[in-house]
Amino acid sequence: MRYSKRTFDEAVWKTVASIRPGHVMSYGEVARAAGFPRHARMVSKAMGRSPGPLPWHRVVKTDRTLAFEANTEAYNRQKRLLEQEGAELRNGKVIEVGSDETEDLDRLIWGPSDI
Repeated sequence: MRYSKRTFDEAVWKTVASIRPGHVMSYGEVARAAGFPRHARMVSKAMGRSPGPLPWHRVVKTDRTLAFEANTEAYNRQKRLLEQEGAELRNGKVIEVGSDETEDLDRLIWGPSDI
């Protein structure tokens, strides 16, 4: 598929802007929703080219961990913004607002870790 950088950027901006507060999408999900599957690595660059603010903090890695190295300023800011919207971080992974995930999967499979 041939496309222009502008077409790609605008599709990414629209997709990221549509992520509801307290919810997240991975870079790959953003790329697919924007109509450009297999372009996940380009999503961050497109977000950086946005002429206006985007809810960048709602874009996470595929495994639902935050996009930055733990305990860096950017990581802490992303975490704080998501928590202000009602999302939780459990074992380093984002649990969206209204998620029916009541138990951590590792805990369900392996039992309590207080051993």
